Amino acid sequence: MEGYCVRTDLALESAESMQGPKQEMNGVTMTEEYHARTDVTITTVIIESKNASKRLGKPGGTYITLEAPSMHEEDEEYHREISKELADCICKLLPRKDGELSVLVVGLGNRGVTADSLGPLVIDNLHITRHVLLEYGTAAYEGSTNMISGIVPGVMAKTGMESMEIVRGVADNTNPDVILVVDALAARSTKRLNRTIQITNTGIHPGSGVGNHRSTLNEESLGCPVIAIGIPTVVDAATIVNDAVGRQYEDIPLSNMTELSNMYVTGKDIDEVIKRLSYTISEGINMALKCSH
Repeated sequence: MEGYCVRTDLALESAESMQGPKQEMNGVTMTEEYHARTDVTITTVIIESKNASKRLGKPGGTYITLEAPSMHEEDEEYHREISKELADCICKLLPRKDGELSVLVVGLGNRGVTADSLGPLVIDNLHITRHVLLEYGTAAYEGSTNMISGIVPGVMAKTGMESMEIVRGVADNTNPDVILVVDALAARSTKRLNRTIQITNTGIHPGSGVGNHRSTLNEESLGCPVIAIGIPTVVDAATIVNDAVGRQYEDIPLSNMTELSNMYVTGKDIDEVIKRLSYTISEGINMALKCSH
């Protein structure tokens, strides 16, 4: 199946495909740490050179991947531990500022498509504070708090506008110090489906996981730092075929694999999983923004 390229939004998977487990790639730094208490592996990939960025197909910057094998299961206490781990990762990428941060959280995706509804569902569970602070000031909360606002820009098929255009318009009027973007991703490995969170300071291409490229949301296009948070909720059908048949069927026509790459697969229990994961992400963001100053 030479010539077929499996799509992935995870920088970790891109790096793994370009190098062996003990090899190093020029311009890329990878570090890994395992937290036994929570059974979480956190891998940090830093793309430092333009050449490495081109080879991996990812913008230069920092990518933190949190892998929790049991994250797809229903266990509230465990998910709260994952939220704490996520909050620590977010705090590493948040800009430093004396006083409160103004944060705009963007929930990308389509509520009408379950596997793509992660972003909008995360916004539903956020602790939004901007309107209260503007009306009553910091006295409305015990202690200081960050100014948090949220938006769900929808999808181009429904709005006729790029998500970037909508977000940039809001950002121009609210002047956030940082934008957090939440979106569903695509993975190469089925083992990472609904079990992995990627946090990066490079922004995001809405729809890139399913080959539907839209304008990039990053610091260059929006005028302030952009942190993207995502969970892979789909894999393309060609990935599953590739993993299942391995090298036994290398004579499968490339045209067949290309046709399969237009089909995306998710778990049969995605309805419950996406609700649970969206709450885990929103709690992680709430924790990070509560203790970031």
